[in-house]
Amino acid sequence: MWPFSRRLHHPARAGDVVRGDISVQVRKMLSGAHGPALLDVELQIARGEILALLGPSGTGKTTLLRLLAGLLQPDEGRVIAFGRVWLDTTRAITLPTRQRRAGLVFQDYALFPNMTVRGNVRFALRRSTPRSRADELIDMVGLDALADQRPGRLSGGQQQRLALARALAAEPDLLLLDEPLSALDGKMRNDLQDALLAMHRHRPTTTVLVTHDTAEALRLADRAAVMEGGRIVANAPPRELFGVAVDVGDDNRLTISARVLACIGITEGRPQYRIEAEGRTWLAHGEPDAMLEPGDKVLVSADRWSVRASRPSVHRRTPEARSKGEPPGSPAQDRHLSIYSSTYKQ
Repeated sequence: MWPFSRRLHHPARAGDVVRGDISVQVRKMLSGAHGPALLDVELQIARGEILALLGPSGTGKTTLLRLLAGLLQPDEGRVIAFGRVWLDTTRAITLPTRQRRAGLVFQDYALFPNMTVRGNVRFALRRSTPRSRADELIDMVGLDALADQRPGRLSGGQQQRLALARALAAEPDLLLLDEPLSALDGKMRNDLQDALLAMHRHRPTTTVLVTHDTAEALRLADRAAVMEGGRIVANAPPRELFGVAVDVGDDNRLTISARVLACIGITEGRPQYRIEAEGRTWLAHGEPDAMLEPGDKVLVSADRWSVRASRPSVHRRTPEARSKGEPPGSPAQDRHLSIYSSTYKQ
């Protein structure tokens, strides 16, 4: 038996003030498609940060969220959050979910089917919060025209947006998001990412976000942890974890490295490219004179999905540049692309 209690430096009591914002040490046996697996996680989460959890399906990401929320119990472990002991198996302490002030958005939504959209959000409001706040959140997630409809009349993506609005209405101390934007189209996903960032600047809620989207982690998260086989195998700022090379533009957008696989045609005078980054393949539009070739290195911007050549040596000079005598790779020759599909498969 793994001596978990030896790793707990001292026994904790409910209400103890413990240094640190959220400290997690949990261990639980899981049943998966490939047989039993052990979830064994140690994690520190700073107050107010957004932590992205990435990794293959079945590695324990959702289970970890449910353990934090109090919906599952570990075999052994301790969770200390914001100066309170939420869980300590060595002392038989387990705070119920309602006392943890955690907002949850899981893939099954868990909406109240007998309430309208507005009723679902109002139900989650704190007593001191004006009821008009519900309408603000409904508008933020783009459901204002459906405020009087019940969840059964909504699409999957609309239900996902409602679940997010309801979680935010409670003004939780800890926000747990299990792929909250996965069912949304590109524009709505980007709009909600903008809204989440704006709300986080206004009220920096500690957030744990499960995602399979590297770019989403780059855009939203302060730190990213990669889980494999029930353990955290990497834990660092997304810029470091995903090999971000430079910032792009005055708004300090982050980028990841990619390469051009092929030019697949021309639409409305703009070349289309197939590019590869972080194990995924995208389609990208280029400017008419981009002139990228297979093997060229590019940088993918995480928030607006624009791409530019990453090494001067792969730039192709335009006729204007050649006539001006500009050498290959001068800054004026950077070629920009715009990704229009992030789910393209070869």
